[in-house]
Amino acid sequence: MKILVMGAGAIGAYYGARLQEAGEDVVYCARGDNLRAMQERGIDIRSIRGDLRLDKVTATADPRQHAPYDLILFCVKVYDTEPAAAALKGCLAPGGAIMTLQNGVENEARLAELFGAGAVMGGNARIGVELVEPGKLVHNTTGTIEFGELDGRITPRAGAIAEAMRRAGIFGELSTNIRASRWDKLMWNAAFNTVTTLTHTTVGEVLDDPEGYALIRTLMEEVRAVAAADGVELSGERIAQVMAHSNKNLRPLRTSTLQDLQRGKPLEVEALIGVVVRIARRHGIKVPASEAIYALMRLLDRDSGRS
Repeated sequence: MKILVMGAGAIGAYYGARLQEAGEDVVYCARGDNLRAMQERGIDIRSIRGDLRLDKVTATADPRQHAPYDLILFCVKVYDTEPAAAALKGCLAPGGAIMTLQNGVENEARLAELFGAGAVMGGNARIGVELVEPGKLVHNTTGTIEFGELDGRITPRAGAIAEAMRRAGIFGELSTNIRASRWDKLMWNAAFNTVTTLTHTTVGEVLDDPEGYALIRTLMEEVRAVAAADGVELSGERIAQVMAHSNKNLRPLRTSTLQDLQRGKPLEVEALIGVVVRIARRHGIKVPASEAIYALMRLLDRDSGRS
């Protein structure tokens, strides 16, 4: 399978490297220092699942250079969706798929407008990984992908992708309801990514504070209510499960949004929490905690000179 990682930052480079190690033909699309480092030195990963060093990778700034692709892992930041999608025009092989691993629950619809619904898959990157310097990653939690066709079918191409991911050790789940899976992840991100960024804390530090813990639960309850109004039912037990999993497995995690803030990058405010507020307003639902967090995140992004 020929695979393009569109946006080979921490998440994209990790998954691409695992797939390449498993024998897939992988091309990494990146820019700046990270691109130069990969072209000159490859990719170096320190990982809880075993360190990995790839001395030779195919890295480019132009995805058309090595097209067409059977699978495109679309890993760019949400605010870069439009230019990245434009650069992919004509790059997908017949019957191929572009799989969004971005934050939020709105990206599938936009990509479907641009490429056609049949070409798009939804996916969740369940991973804690950091780009510590160009071409060098530290992977410290989870490391799987759950994905599925937008219409819920288990297609031959989805099965082939799942098998490639299994060989690479990154398979999580082939979902028949990827929309619900995407809302499930948003429930975590809308709470933890925002609160840890606003407070410069790890997941564990937030959980250890009684008021922080209560705030996280409140935000998750609001997301769950908004999801239900939008046609996605998340189990009432899910929040307790997520909190327990986070406390057991994700305590050291510095969220990707906090990493972005500390590196002076734009924040994905609209994809992480703005979407919750927008959909809540559309359905007439009160989400006071989410509205407060949204306002604070917007101010943080603006005052840091990123928007």
